[in-house]
Amino acid sequence: MRLIVIGAGVGGLTAAALLAKRGLEVTVLEAHVEPGGCAATFFHKGYRFEAGATLVGGFQPGGPHAIVGEKLGIAWPIRSVEPAMTVHLGDQAIVRYGAEAAWREERVRAFGRSAEYFWTQQEFVADAVWDFAARVPSWPIDSVQTALALSTKVRPNLLPIAPLAFTNVRRWARLAGARGALLDAFLDAQLLIAAQTIASDANALYGAVALDLYRRGVAHVEGGVGNIAETLAGAVTANGGRVLYRHAVTRLRRGRTYQIETARGAFEADAVIANLTPWALASLLGDDAPASLTKRVANLKPIWGAFTTYLGVDAAALDDPVEHHQIVVDPSQPLGEGNSVFVSVSPAWDVTRAPAGQRAVTISTHTRVAEWYALSNDEAAFEDRKQAYTEKLIDAAASVLPGLKSHLRLVMPGTPLTFERFMRRVNGMVGGFPQRSLFTAWSPRIDRSLWLVGDSVFPGQSTAAVSLAGLRVADEVERAAGIRLRPWVRRLSQRTA
Repeated sequence: MRLIVIGAGVGGLTAAALLAKRGLEVTVLEAHVEPGGCAATFFHKGYRFEAGATLVGGFQPGGPHAIVGEKLGIAWPIRSVEPAMTVHLGDQAIVRYGAEAAWREERVRAFGRSAEYFWTQQEFVADAVWDFAARVPSWPIDSVQTALALSTKVRPNLLPIAPLAFTNVRRWARLAGARGALLDAFLDAQLLIAAQTIASDANALYGAVALDLYRRGVAHVEGGVGNIAETLAGAVTANGGRVLYRHAVTRLRRGRTYQIETARGAFEADAVIANLTPWALASLLGDDAPASLTKRVANLKPIWGAFTTYLGVDAAALDDPVEHHQIVVDPSQPLGEGNSVFVSVSPAWDVTRAPAGQRAVTISTHTRVAEWYALSNDEAAFEDRKQAYTEKLIDAAASVLPGLKSHLRLVMPGTPLTFERFMRRVNGMVGGFPQRSLFTAWSPRIDRSLWLVGDSVFPGQSTAAVSLAGLRVADEVERAAGIRLRPWVRRLSQRTA
């Protein structure tokens, strides 16, 4: 079976490496010069900056990356981070520890004992959902076969938490007796970066897992987060596959086989995995797009974009041992647009990330893409907005890193248009869809032998999430290729041997 994977993001590379190992003829086509997409690391003037994702999880035993590593026989170049971050809410600071005892003590200090029932519930729910997802990563249900597989995996610990599938995190917290402006602001801030929406919108089951990322353990990637994709790309080639860079796909045609066109030549495949957004996939297919895809894309609403500022900073200004900070300047105001920012400082031990005596810093904020594109033909107004956002992000970072401004060596902003240009994200939209409901999530299978993978399909944002999606898609492609014998076929063949 000939398989083409369009896009060398973490989800696509995960599926590609697993399927190459299973014996498929795998080719990955990547438009850029390096893998990773929104989880890439790029080099500029001696610094290695994270393009998007800066803090990663899912490497714990039973986590998605750990499962992939075991299947492929690879060791991830990571070091654990503890504490994960400090969350600054106005003049309040909450340290987000991974260690359970330290986190329990900190949250009692910040939110009081009245919120403890909610937090213990959150951990119980997250444990149950993690366990379920690790055993059968097949949601949403898209076939009778998937439904039957799920029904055999349901365990008693899922039954009491099932009602949470129909509510949001805010309502769940209220029912559990957890109240207060500080707690509300904390939940909103944490869920915005993990679920792309705030507590009153985030599905409770999904939110429980999103809030659990830090307890499960987060990590720095040596050399930058892009080394996750580099490691996976190496696994593709080690197992007989190909990863071709500077191969931007310009057209995808359906027929008895798939015809994939690039500026460097054409390819033919029996199956295709698109590590793209639904908008990008529909555009490549054009009139060949399945009616179901065309209809769904027409009804999609825009998602968040990101404004980033990449800084080169003297190490002397960065003496805070915590390397990640989430800052909400004014908790009474809406998040995003510079009022909520995420700051990541390259670890002092990773000397590959910056020139001697310096460190690389990435600051980002959620932003609505339409307002940037509205100014794209007005250069002066666009530059004024870009400068204002750059200053806003640096001011926010400097509020927790006091020596920052006087030690800047490099300042380089990135707008949603930057994400569209370099990462091929339609209109610069990143991070996947807000996780409001488990019942409106995208299933990966788009057509007979066409799958979608990445942050657009469930479970969405983060390298752990897209890795889980890659595992599911690899499993589905295996079944479609007839690689995996069904248990009853295996038993029958053993009896007749």
